[in-house]
Amino acid sequence: MDIQLKRGLLDVCVLAAIKDEDSYGYRIIKDMKPYISLSESTLYTILKRLETAGMLTVRSAEHDGRLRKYYHITDLGLRRIEEFKEDWKEILSIYRFVVKEEENE
Repeated sequence: MDIQLKRGLLDVCVLAAIKDEDSYGYRIIKDMKPYISLSESTLYTILKRLETAGMLTVRSAEHDGRLRKYYHITDLGLRRIEEFKEDWKEILSIYRFVVKEEENE
């Protein structure tokens, strides 16, 4: 898969994982695991990229005596999810075209 496409898909997956409530790294990985495998190093790279882009914010809170970073989606992050849904319709249309061509061979 094209690396830029995969990066964009993973970004949206992480945003979707925190869409309904703030979350932290381990929980994000756990929530995504039934759908996609993601290493901690990859996740934290994505989280930093999304924070820099203004799609999420970070706050620290103490949990069991240690600081934990919680991630919160911003309005820009929510808009990115909606844009993805629209983009995906076009991607599905292209996929159907490609599959149709293969079926006719």
